[in-house]
Amino acid sequence: MKTKRLFFIISIAVFPCLLHAQNVNDIIKQAQQIEASMNDIEAVNKYKEALNLDPSNIYLLCKCSELCSRIGGRLKDDNIKQEGFYTAARAYASTALRLSPSNSEANFVMALVMGRDAIRKGGKEKIEAVKDIKKYADLSIRFNSQNYKAWYVLGKWYYEVNNLNYFERTAVKIFYGALPPASIEDALTCFEKVKLINPDFILNYLSLAKAYKKKDEENIAKENLMAMFNLPDKMQDDEKIKSDGRNLLKEWE
Repeated sequence: MKTKRLFFIISIAVFPCLLHAQNVNDIIKQAQQIEASMNDIEAVNKYKEALNLDPSNIYLLCKCSELCSRIGGRLKDDNIKQEGFYTAARAYASTALRLSPSNSEANFVMALVMGRDAIRKGGKEKIEAVKDIKKYADLSIRFNSQNYKAWYVLGKWYYEVNNLNYFERTAVKIFYGALPPASIEDALTCFEKVKLINPDFILNYLSLAKAYKKKDEENIAKENLMAMFNLPDKMQDDEKIKSDGRNLLKEWE
């Protein structure tokens, strides 16, 4: 009799927790389906709904941060709304890092936030943001060497820093301290790593093409663009990325 009573008491205590977890998982599945349908705004709202039920969920914090960064990047003509998405992206990333500093995805989304900061800011703040991009991308890869998004961010970092001209590099060094060395080969190594881990990541092919063109390997650059055109769209930005690739191909012909 005592055993049955104890079982009943445990069941009452555990059942709400199980139900809560089931509700969160159900909402996450709905959010993932919406994201797969390439509707980032509706997807992030659904992820937020799950996050309200589970505020310490690292996956949800990272998803909300990543999507807010992506959405903000499209709103170039609406600075107020753009700033709102970037502020939210930073808040989610900061919370995820505070709760789990060694989480690869948490470090990746912070690298993404730093990238947005580097675009919008100037002077010393911009240089600090640029340095932080590499810092968090490196950490993300250290904690998960298969995080293709972190490899991509690191590749972009090498590419953009390598693109600085002599005068820009000199100015940075004089006023803010030298940036770490970066070569086009470093960028290509990272982008090729991305292709190896996730050959369906469309944005990577556009960056590979640009990097190979900069290295004067135009045939390989064009091959990457052609490969990109044959891949199915999986993210909301993929259609535009392919359009940018077609325009780039016309410029090279």
